[in-house]
Amino acid sequence: MSQTNPGGFRRYRYFEFIETHAGLLGVLIAIAVSFGGLAEIIPLFFQAHVVKALPGVEPRDPLRLVGFDVYVREGCYGCHSQMIRTLRAETERYGHYSEAGESVYDHPHQWGSKRTGPDLARVGGKYSDDWHRQHLINPRSVPGGKDSNMPGYPWLDNNALDVADVQARMKVLRTLGTPYSDADIAAAPQVLKGKTEMDALVAYLQSLGTALPASGVRTASTQAAEVAP
Repeated sequence: MSQTNPGGFRRYRYFEFIETHAGLLGVLIAIAVSFGGLAEIIPLFFQAHVVKALPGVEPRDPLRLVGFDVYVREGCYGCHSQMIRTLRAETERYGHYSEAGESVYDHPHQWGSKRTGPDLARVGGKYSDDWHRQHLINPRSVPGGKDSNMPGYPWLDNNALDVADVQARMKVLRTLGTPYSDADIAAAPQVLKGKTEMDALVAYLQSLGTALPASGVRTASTQAAEVAP
């Protein structure tokens, strides 16, 4: 090899040196993976600023905002995704597939793939407030829920909302791009007065997916109307 291609032989010795020194090999692998990861991740940060809210998608009012926080705190995302895929089996069961413009005000986003329980992206308006309350208190007490393995959350009905920090939360979200006005922030404590965590969580659940009809997305009802004589 040295007679026909001495340069190639020297390069081979460099590779052999790297391969036989585990520490150096690990460092170089980490550098390569880091560059590859940055090449994939950095464009997404710029793309995130391009995504705009769909027509009809508005920042959550204080009650629904606190309900979102309760949802995250109780780990509801561990069993329920809010991400309907663009598959017929998904859209026929849950409704129109999820779009990025629906979730621009979610911090953190609730997209995912965990489906111990049903997807909740379109649950808003599907059941009454009383049904949600009973389901959250005792999931096995509602029709069709006798085999549910979901735990109950009865304490939410007794927990009064802590309104002291809601204005600070809204100010932080405003720095992240949520367009809360000074009037919205000032009125927040009064909106939450006398409410419980159960009230907030139910209000949040009832809001999920309800903005899409206003944005012109074809729902099951609009499709039926299109084919009706």
